[in-house]
Amino acid sequence: MSRASVTPPNFSWVQPQKLAGLACPSETQHFKFLVENGIKHLVCLLESIPPKYEICPELTLHHISIVDFTPPSLAQILRFLSIVEEANAKGEAVAVHCMHGHGRTGTMLACYLVKTRNISGLEAIKEIRRLRKGSIETEDQEKAVIEFHKYIQNCSQKH
Repeated sequence: MSRASVTPPNFSWVQPQKLAGLACPSETQHFKFLVENGIKHLVCLLESIPPKYEICPELTLHHISIVDFTPPSLAQILRFLSIVEEANAKGEAVAVHCMHGHGRTGTMLACYLVKTRNISGLEAIKEIRRLRKGSIETEDQEKAVIEFHKYIQNCSQKH
């Protein structure tokens, strides 16, 4: 008899049915929950991949290794956003996690809002902190979101 799925720790949708954030899933039921909620892609921002994820073959794991309490590089942000974009284009949702779902996860989610909602870095940080308490833990992570906004603005001015 299979056990029911369990909501993973610190799970929330940032863009319903498109993108969610969570803390590191550690139980079989956490992975089941993701799949049952239409999530087909799990982006892991930890330095090592989560335990047990292979029990859920329906979930594609994308690993972007970021050291705890440090911001993602521009290349890592762009890779994350392209994973989300490609999955969403196929009608598939994405979940992103680090250890607790705050710092690295919050930073990536804020960058997603900068790009998709066309808002400033500060607005995106404020919104992610409203949606997910404790998100974006360091000044460097805040700076990464603000710098990403500048990058997006520069790109749009060139086109």
